[in-house]
Amino acid sequence: MAKDATGNGAQFDPMGSLRQMRDGYLDVWAKAMVETVNTEAYAKATGSMMDAYLAVSSPFRDAVEKAMLQALQQLSMPSRVDFIGLAERLTNVEMRLDDMDAKLDRIEGMFSKPATAARRPAAAPPTPANQERVRRGPRPSRRKRTK
Repeated sequence: MAKDATGNGAQFDPMGSLRQMRDGYLDVWAKAMVETVNTEAYAKATGSMMDAYLAVSSPFRDAVEKAMLQALQQLSMPSRVDFIGLAERLTNVEMRLDDMDAKLDRIEGMFSKPATAARRPAAAPPTPANQERVRRGPRPSRRKRTK
């Protein structure tokens, strides 16, 4: 590699001119491709090629799918259809559980509302005797101790 300085004090880079050429070449190609791809003729040609590809590949795809299904059956492994069926069944079970949960919530609500209102006694206003008991603490037990 040449390490000689050019007249302006910078080192000579032999690959720099090749990089500039490459960048210019790529810019020209990018602009040409954008102009080509954005035309109606290109869209029609691509569409017809895709239709032909799908028409040709459909029998092959069906044959591969049948072969895969047979291989999975021989290996006792579930297929895509088996997984879909299982997912549908699990979804059905989940929906039924949600329905049962909602029904249980309604039943619980019917029984808990009157019971909680009946259990709660009305708060008595504080009397001087009650206030004295709170200050002194609980009453001593009147039970006799047995040994």
